[in-house]
Amino acid sequence: MNAVMNVPRVVVRREIAAPAEQLFDAWLDAESLAVWMRPGDTERSTVSVDPRVGGAFEILMHTPAKTIPHRGTYREISRPRRLVFTWNSPYAGETDSLVTVDFRPAQGATEIVITHEGLPSEDMVKAHTGGWTDILESLVRLHA
Repeated sequence: MNAVMNVPRVVVRREIAAPAEQLFDAWLDAESLAVWMRPGDTERSTVSVDPRVGGAFEILMHTPAKTIPHRGTYREISRPRRLVFTWNSPYAGETDSLVTVDFRPAQGATEIVITHEGLPSEDMVKAHTGGWTDILESLVRLHA
């Protein structure tokens, strides 16, 4: 008998009126990420990136209450179609999860699809769904 496990995952999508190349590059540029990678009550972010396969990134999200570290390693960089990286933070479990960002051409825009897999609980899935949605809205505002 084959069993299929229901693995919690986040899928968030948003069309943005900008070219895929421009949006893709925004994910690998520390200055740009610091501007829009701010979900929820994040007031500012401090970012460092080594944008190559095997390279690491660190995003420190500064909220009124604390600083939340997010770290990962780039697994795939296929400009301007796909970006894959590990994701680790205090709110994502004790092991790395995996984020895939797809950039799909749309009529005069680009659809960004974020798939976040490997989160250990439904509560974390809900929290990250809200976080990734906020992040995409910030990216929309940046490109408005």
